[in-house]
Amino acid sequence: MTKLFTIHVSPGGEPDTLEKALALLPKNPALPARIVLSAGSWCEKVVITRPNTILEGSGAEKTSILWDDGANDLLPNGERKRTFRTATLRVAADNVTLRRLSVINSAGPRETVAQAIALYVNGEHFLAESCTFQSNQDTVFLAPLPKAVIEPGGFTGPNENTPRRPQHHTFRKCTIEGDIDFIFGGAAAWFDACQIISVDHREDKSQGPVGYVCAPSTPQGQKYGFVFKECRFLGENIPDKSVYLARPWRLDARVTLLSCGLDAHIADGWFDDWGKPDSHTRSQFSVYGCWGPGILRPQAEYMHTLSREEAESITYEDFISSELNGIPT
Repeated sequence: MTKLFTIHVSPGGEPDTLEKALALLPKNPALPARIVLSAGSWCEKVVITRPNTILEGSGAEKTSILWDDGANDLLPNGERKRTFRTATLRVAADNVTLRRLSVINSAGPRETVAQAIALYVNGEHFLAESCTFQSNQDTVFLAPLPKAVIEPGGFTGPNENTPRRPQHHTFRKCTIEGDIDFIFGGAAAWFDACQIISVDHREDKSQGPVGYVCAPSTPQGQKYGFVFKECRFLGENIPDKSVYLARPWRLDARVTLLSCGLDAHIADGWFDDWGKPDSHTRSQFSVYGCWGPGILRPQAEYMHTLSREEAESITYEDFISSELNGIPT
């Protein structure tokens, strides 16, 4: 058996940065390789372009990758960075795995900095295990982008003009934290036993927070959107009934909750239509076996409560083998 190519990165060592370690990985992209980060805060803006790469820390509470770009920051030419240039860590390759580390965008409250991505994934078969992702608005983006932009310049960034590639992404025992649409995109994404934490880091709390966990843009005809299985949806210093589970970034959005715990911060209706009445028939917001104080909220009429048979048919094996032949809209 071929030994896994491994590079250890530590302060004062060689290499002593993640960027240097990435440059030292084997040139053959088919050869699996691993970078192990020691404990500490690694203040780097990182892009992984090599497939078959594992990035591993010493524990999410010990190892963090940290940067602070916000969409309102200005480039040297005076142009705003906008959302998709802000990522602390961007994965731009297939078969990339993250383990036991945190990825943080510390730009600040959304009322000041606007969107600030911690993790941007554009690669098939991405996997995150025992990781933490923290920001405020737009914490985790899961490609592909929608095909059509609504706001001129809204997709400005690294994949603005590239083909929209269908992708499977998996998160296991991770923590994802944010306030507005902090999990968004068109991927088929499976969240297993994760903590999904809604926070309110705004400086001005006088109006009372209203948040949204997800904003999927599931391609039309794609079998799976975002699936949460045995996850906990938690609120941190958030009033009751103030956060919706999802709203449709595009009309064919799909979100499924299986045996998830919902705290009291979940809003009446559970889901919001974002002022798009056509989403009542085109989007699919489905739940089964959820528990906790949030389930006492009245449900939107367009929600679907799965039967036991329907819920049991939604398995990770079927998800990961599903053909992604939907059409981005």
